Amino acid sequence: MNDLVNNSVEQWLPIIEAIIFASQQPVSLGQLELILQEDAQVIERTVIKEVLAALQSACESRPIVLMELASGYQYRVKSEFAPWLTKLTEERPQRYSRALLETLALIVYRQPVTRAEIEEVRGVAVSSHILRTLIEREWVKVVGHKDVPGKPALLATTRAFLDYFNLKSLRDLPPLEAFINLENAGEQLELLLSETELPDHSEFLIESSEEEQVCHEEE
Repeated sequence: MNDLVNNSVEQWLPIIEAIIFASQQPVSLGQLELILQEDAQVIERTVIKEVLAALQSACESRPIVLMELASGYQYRVKSEFAPWLTKLTEERPQRYSRALLETLALIVYRQPVTRAEIEEVRGVAVSSHILRTLIEREWVKVVGHKDVPGKPALLATTRAFLDYFNLKSLRDLPPLEAFINLENAGEQLELLLSETELPDHSEFLIESSEEEQVCHEEE
């Protein structure tokens, strides 16, 4: 039985690696099953998991890593190669203000949360531009409306947020107790990005000098 499984792993390994490598988005187990079972042969999920484990092990000595994210599996470049990757493009990295990071941190740890609840904690109004940036970035979405007068929108994070920050689930985030204040929360989000493997693009969250400046530099 083990020989059969090993043979299956050797057979499917280059195919699965090619699928994940070619995809611009994380590939889930369900997607792999669907793609592979369109062939005459049927592949079991246990074999797919064996292949994924083998691919992850093979990356230990390579500059890339196969990460399991919220949406599936994706190859990403290890963070130590960031200085060279940033030279691939002449575009300036996107900049995000401390205000945006604080707002994002509150949504992450208090979701679902309303705009008014965020403003109550921060003590200042939340810029519409900040919320629009988070929504356009697909890190945040409206998941419903609170049953109070005015029916304010409830905000929560998305799978795209987890994927970008190299997280499999919200349980992988540092505990809220680790933060002394909101400023530390914003710094923690920056640290989380800088210490994990890079996405397949070279964008970074970096601190802006003014808290309420325009949070997303327009090109």
